[in-house]
Amino acid sequence: MAKEYSRTQRVGDQIQRELALLISREVKDPRLGMVTVTAVDVSRDLAHAKVFITLMGKDSDEDIAQNLEILKDAAGYLRMLLGRSMKLRSVPQLHFHYDESVRRGVRLSSLIEQAVAEDRRHHKDSGDKES
Repeated sequence: MAKEYSRTQRVGDQIQRELALLISREVKDPRLGMVTVTAVDVSRDLAHAKVFITLMGKDSDEDIAQNLEILKDAAGYLRMLLGRSMKLRSVPQLHFHYDESVRRGVRLSSLIEQAVAEDRRHHKDSGDKES
């Protein structure tokens, strides 16, 4: 029987909490936007961690690429700070990725709203013709 909450999940959750604080406090690059750490997937051997982020306000492809590059450059520094704050034998290598799920969700919501509005207009128009 598998554990409900594995060690890698616990480590990933802790890394997510720590990185959220460290990125906002320690990365001093003025080009860095409002970064939100949405998830951290840690490999079973704890050697690598995929860090998924989103950006508040700025979501153009250029902004995303620039912010990912800044975080990639700061990954070693952030890893060192994580090593100080967490009690791990070895701290995973950090690999930053943009989390597309938020952008996809906003797009799907707007499509649903558009379809509902068109449906209402269609029913209103057909109701006017019947009168």
